[in-house]
Amino acid sequence: MTPEFKVDFERGVRIGLDEALFCESKTVDQISAIVDDVKAKTGRLLLTRLDGSKYEALLARHLSRTAILGQPHRALLTAPVAIVMAGTSDLPVGREAARTLAFAGQRYREYTDVGVAGLWRLLERIGDIRSSPVVIVAAGMDAALVSVVGGLVSSAVIALPTSVGYGVALGGATALHAALASCAPGISVVNIDNGYGAACAALRISLALAASQNAAEHPE
Repeated sequence: MTPEFKVDFERGVRIGLDEALFCESKTVDQISAIVDDVKAKTGRLLLTRLDGSKYEALLARHLSRTAILGQPHRALLTAPVAIVMAGTSDLPVGREAARTLAFAGQRYREYTDVGVAGLWRLLERIGDIRSSPVVIVAAGMDAALVSVVGGLVSSAVIALPTSVGYGVALGGATALHAALASCAPGISVVNIDNGYGAACAALRISLALAASQNAAEHPE
């Protein structure tokens, strides 16, 4: 018997973030049943970790040429989030964060291939990066970019360690430990390759900043 999965339709009202469907451990039939349920109720869903074979199987049944069902949320009146990616190998994880932000209506700016091996590329963009109140830093190997960015911006910094790297990179464990041990104070860290989680952390901060600003501008 196929296990029943129930979507938390009240999560958006409760915490401001819709539940996403993590597809990696689910069959096509399970995903399809969840999508049917969502279509009947809200018609909007973000699907993460959807591999090519499942995507192709679902395409004819449900999806457009993206992994978002229905329309993204309307644009938020919040400042753009910066997504800073060390190298092109970090793009898939950074793009998961980007897709999650886009689904929520959150604007973002991507800064790619700005790792510390070519530090001048980061320094050329640091002024633009500083203009974002929330910065996600996606980096593998030694994740040195996390500490460098954390030491150059006053924004909220969310470290997104990736599984990129050889040997002692240990599938992202070294990057995770480096981010946790960073000497740059006040950095938040999500799990390895968890672009969705990094984006959700950014959304919580961004929405809180917007609410605080709105309260200051419109006191009761």
